[in-house]
Amino acid sequence: MAAERTWLAWWRTALAASAGALAVGRLAPDLLNVAPWPYVLLGCGYASLSIGLLIVGAQRQRDLEHAMRTGDHVPLRFRTVGCFTLGAVALAALTVVLVIAQT
Repeated sequence: MAAERTWLAWWRTALAASAGALAVGRLAPDLLNVAPWPYVLLGCGYASLSIGLLIVGAQRQRDLEHAMRTGDHVPLRFRTVGCFTLGAVALAALTVVLVIAQT
């Protein structure tokens, strides 16, 4: 069951990033009455994060299932965690800067 919960966690996070893409790319420009193109680009960044989460989550699920069959331990690499953390921090910071700059 742990592998399935892990897969669902990756999916939940990807869905949240997709919701962020929609909110930033479509809703924010209308709410703030500003030019949409920077928000659309930023929304594409959130959508890219979502796609990356789904792909890495699927690979992680496959690795965990293989590890359970063979009795191995498969830690999540720090490089993966670091890349997603830096990407999410960059997107969040750009969102804050864009919203503040355009209000």
